[in-house]
Amino acid sequence: MENMYIKRALANVISRFIKFPVVGVFGPRQSGKTVLVQQIFKKHTYLNFEDPLIRAYAQESPREFLREYENKNGVILDEFQYVPEILSYIQLESDAKDRPGYFVLTGSQNFLTNQAVTQSLAGRIGTLTLLPLSIQELKQAKLLDKKISDALFSGCYPRIFAKDISPLEFYPSYVHSYIERDVRQLINVANLSTFQSFLELCAGRVGQLLNIADLAVSCGISQQTVKSWLSILQASYIVYLLRPYHTNFNKRITKTPKLYFYDTGLACWLLKIRAAHDLAVSSFRGSLFENYIIGDLIKQYYNDGTDAPIYFWRDLNGRTEVDCLIDGGVKLTAIEIKAGETSATGYFEGLKRWNEIADTPPTHNYVVYTGEHNQTRSTGNLVTWQSAGSLVKKL
Repeated sequence: MENMYIKRALANVISRFIKFPVVGVFGPRQSGKTVLVQQIFKKHTYLNFEDPLIRAYAQESPREFLREYENKNGVILDEFQYVPEILSYIQLESDAKDRPGYFVLTGSQNFLTNQAVTQSLAGRIGTLTLLPLSIQELKQAKLLDKKISDALFSGCYPRIFAKDISPLEFYPSYVHSYIERDVRQLINVANLSTFQSFLELCAGRVGQLLNIADLAVSCGISQQTVKSWLSILQASYIVYLLRPYHTNFNKRITKTPKLYFYDTGLACWLLKIRAAHDLAVSSFRGSLFENYIIGDLIKQYYNDGTDAPIYFWRDLNGRTEVDCLIDGGVKLTAIEIKAGETSATGYFEGLKRWNEIADTPPTHNYVVYTGEHNQTRSTGNLVTWQSAGSLVKKL
């Protein structure tokens, strides 16, 4: 299994974006961006801005840097957020010369890349997001775990599968390198151990409504610091906030987002879960499974080159809640996520109430569970977690 190449779904989509003079592939560290662009753009010159010499040259003489590496095929600038000032020169080059797909940028810090792109490359760049492996990618590579506990524990980072690395070896190194390298560059954290404690506290709140005051008190930091650190975690593709659906349907609804991690393997490590079988008795099993499925739904949209129109819905008294709503414009799909293995009738009770409130048909209802059989019922559709990996295409 070592050093195997796993085909990425996004490889089939990039061709739609080569018409832009600049193609940007953003995502977390170790999600496979470099491998993907090198596979697609084989004849491009590859340059990595994590190399101090390459970075210094680009920072000091950006015009000469681009001229030095100019060629007939194109250039890959890996981790370009280290030299955001080069984007102005890429803009000039793109406007002066008609070269579709010439510049390929990768970045692992979302707020830096988006800000720089917005200012310099608007209308000139086609942007894509590459997250860790999806259920469908793992299934096609015959690497998808049969047991959901194993899938949650392993997470989805490609290196774990391509190089047969144990999660117990991968995630501590990932956390250490992320904190030591990225966090130090992004913010001035006086005590890195406090920041790691904050990471662990966030993992303990997976799938919960974001409570900034609670996080501040639990970590011993100010609410402003919580907001700042959450922004860093979002920008680095560590956590994401799932927004509530905006339509109230004549009910008072929560306006607070829910907190999730982009990868459950990382969340398991931060929760000090050290074996897959520990999840069977863990109080976090349900929320981690919910995180896994919602994260995969987001991947399905990103892997098709589109944004994910995914929300949740909850009234203020908590009597009616839908784990996931997909707003397809003309169709609103409601998805409940249950960690049970049996197809209990009660799984659809919340969706029945939702149908009454939103005036939607039960054919738009889905329950994703850890069992083995897909079923169509009068109250909605029951879907296994493995089948949920291709759910978006069926909607």
